Amino acid sequence: MALSETQKKHLRRLAHPLRPVVMLGNAGLTEGVVRELDRALTDHELVKVSARVGDRTERDAALGTLAERTQSELVQRIGHVGVFYRRGETPPKVLIPDA
Repeated sequence: MALSETQKKHLRRLAHPLRPVVMLGNAGLTEGVVRELDRALTDHELVKVSARVGDRTERDAALGTLAERTQSELVQRIGHVGVFYRRGETPPKVLIPDA
């Protein structure tokens, strides 16, 4: 589902006012977190995740694994927050420009 830079820029703009709906804490990446993000992506398509785990490399690894396991795209990561996008069923809720 590789997104172009124009599409990512559009999604970042849409995600700016959103608050994180999934929290990744001291327990790390659990099945519950994966299920919750999967459900949130199904409901909203564009979701922020707060990852309060370890250092930068651990956060990057956890967010990358979350993207793989939920078949979503990690649009952006700033500090402890990652923005995920997965196109929903027809019709999609979040419209993105063509590549």
